[in-house]
Amino acid sequence: MIVAVHQPQYLPWLGYFDKIHKCDCFVFLDRVQYKDREFQNRNKIRTKDGWMWLTVPVLKKQQSYPDISDVYIDNSQDWRRKHWRAIYLNYAKAQFFKQYSDFFQDLYKKEWQRLIELNMYIIKNINHFLGIKQTIYLQSQFTIQSKSTQRIIELSKIMKADTYLSGIGGKDYLEEGLFSKNGIKLIYQDFRHPEYKQCFQSFIPFMSIIDLLFNYGK
Repeated sequence: MIVAVHQPQYLPWLGYFDKIHKCDCFVFLDRVQYKDREFQNRNKIRTKDGWMWLTVPVLKKQQSYPDISDVYIDNSQDWRRKHWRAIYLNYAKAQFFKQYSDFFQDLYKKEWQRLIELNMYIIKNINHFLGIKQTIYLQSQFTIQSKSTQRIIELSKIMKADTYLSGIGGKDYLEEGLFSKNGIKLIYQDFRHPEYKQCFQSFIPFMSIIDLLFNYGK
């Protein structure tokens, strides 16, 4: 049994879905601190001039951000219209755009309140589009008080997993020895970004999954 975990991101890139696909069960980390200027509220799409950020504005509490589950979207800004317009202008001519355009158009008609609800809704539906059927859980479903590597160990045990799949960035912060001490095998994701035909030349990697979805479909 392979388990993987990650914070819910906004319109994640290909590697995020590759990670879900390669595990048996996936856990959304919904009780970790929100990090500004990462991918929890933004991602990149391809444009004729290169790429651009699509950023969901969020409300900040005093001088710090709360857990990601408590982050609220700043709907005083016209971000939904801007995101849908940017997606439409840059992907309307893509081969599979019409197949998925209704979903995204409806997505941006709804006034989302919490960032995590928006992100999880997008990820679960894109999983469906891609045929990814792995079971998804929330960290908050379980009583876990520990942090960092020990939190992952606890989640792995709850899931009865014998293997933990980490992103390659985990090498920088995971206490690798704790996994072997707890009888859990630690493996790292070996994702090699494919090169494919985009709407504009030349190829730019690390775009949101929608770049591949609109151009190649399922």
